[in-house]
Amino acid sequence: MELPAVNLKVILLGHWLLTTWGCIVFSGSYAWANFSILALGVWAMAQRDSVDAISMFLGGLLATIFLDIVYISIFYPRVGLTDTGRFGAGMAILSLLLKPFSCCFVYQMYRERGGELQIHTGFLGPSQDRSAYQTIDSAEAPVDPFASPEDRGQTARGY
Repeated sequence: MELPAVNLKVILLGHWLLTTWGCIVFSGSYAWANFSILALGVWAMAQRDSVDAISMFLGGLLATIFLDIVYISIFYPRVGLTDTGRFGAGMAILSLLLKPFSCCFVYQMYRERGGELQIHTGFLGPSQDRSAYQTIDSAEAPVDPFASPEDRGQTARGY
């Protein structure tokens, strides 16, 4: 199933708005982390062909998912929460819930810009590099690069 095309500007605007409202209750490191990642998103928007910019934004979004979970769970006010505080906390939680979807759309943009997911799982299965591979039951004997022409089965031409 193909994901619909979502503009990076819409993702940035939505997360900026939700982060701004989330800062009503959560400030400090919550604001620094989220606004820093949004700055990477602005860089990715300005550099339309840069794989590095979009990959940094994607990595930052993934990191802030973890950071937001930790920050909200530690600093959620348990007593004396006003309506404004409930609204701010709700917007921070909504931003957290939307980030995995944003990551899917940003990953699609990363692939469109030519990025590839480089996962090397050599310990899980056979390697895909078979350039120097030679089977044991090969009918041909391996060629010794240091052998003389007579040893290789070639005739000397009188040199």
